[in-house]
Amino acid sequence: MSGIFLIRKMSKTTIEKIRHRLGAELDAMNSLIRTSLATSDPLMGRVVEQYLRTKGKQIRPLLVLLSARLFGDINDSTLHAAASLEMLHNATLIHDDVVDNADYRRRTPTLNKDFDNRIAVLVGDFFVSTALQEAIKTKDMKAVVSVAELGKELSLGEIDQISNARERSIDEARYFDVIGKKTASLFMKCVKMGAETTDATPAEIDSLVEYARLLGLCFQIKDDIFDYYEDVEVGKPTGNDLRENKISLPLIHAVNSSAGPASDSMRSLLMRGDLSDAEIAVLIDFAKTHGGIDYAYRVMEDMRVKAARLLESLPANEWRDDFAELFAFTIRRHS
Repeated sequence: MSGIFLIRKMSKTTIEKIRHRLGAELDAMNSLIRTSLATSDPLMGRVVEQYLRTKGKQIRPLLVLLSARLFGDINDSTLHAAASLEMLHNATLIHDDVVDNADYRRRTPTLNKDFDNRIAVLVGDFFVSTALQEAIKTKDMKAVVSVAELGKELSLGEIDQISNARERSIDEARYFDVIGKKTASLFMKCVKMGAETTDATPAEIDSLVEYARLLGLCFQIKDDIFDYYEDVEVGKPTGNDLRENKISLPLIHAVNSSAGPASDSMRSLLMRGDLSDAEIAVLIDFAKTHGGIDYAYRVMEDMRVKAARLLESLPANEWRDDFAELFAFTIRRHS
């Protein structure tokens, strides 16, 4: 059995185990989403139905449900909170695809490709409004505030990412600020809102929220690493981020930690932008050969260790074990 196959098998088993254990609750949440998005408008109904056919791993609502299980039971408020955050997350994906002029997400045509930007933006808005309605159904004003705060944070993260791309930023602190807003903030709200539907103490919630911040950062770093490796369908590194002038952690570290003509040449390429496929391949190779990928994995492993320490202060049960496994899965996942 090859090492790659073993890693994939382990990762799949981890996430499927969690999904199986929370299957009934996840189904109930998806039923809430489908019901809340139901409309008599034929076009909106058709677009929403098409979008709901591809759910993905639903890691974010799983975090809401896991958080409630860690401290107690899943109740109606938990399900509404999970549905709210999943719809807000999907709204941001729809809007991001419009902003990025993306035709595909995970090899599936985007709404703006199948319909057009106008329809996609309006569907995204529909998801945002419905997410707020679901937050209201928790009957807890803290949930409504959390969803509103999260919407602002995600928008600011997208703006900052655009700014970084325009400036060709290779500042590691700015990179972490962006992924903190764009990815980690959602993970943090997921565990916070899930825990708040139980009797968890403020100190316990704070520890879990910090765990989720580290998990979210790690999740985005791993996503960014994928861009440096071969896409099995096209047979070459995707390089999509560099095509959009988005410079991620491996290349940031490789350029900043190196000196001499080679590093200067990479900086010049990055500052110029509008890169050819050949130039993207050169930058990807530079990141790999100058320790960028290894550095990113070291950062993720440091985060995993810190997250494990945070979990030690939380209730010792099987759900805490799932949180630990989820972090390991995030580092070793292949998609």
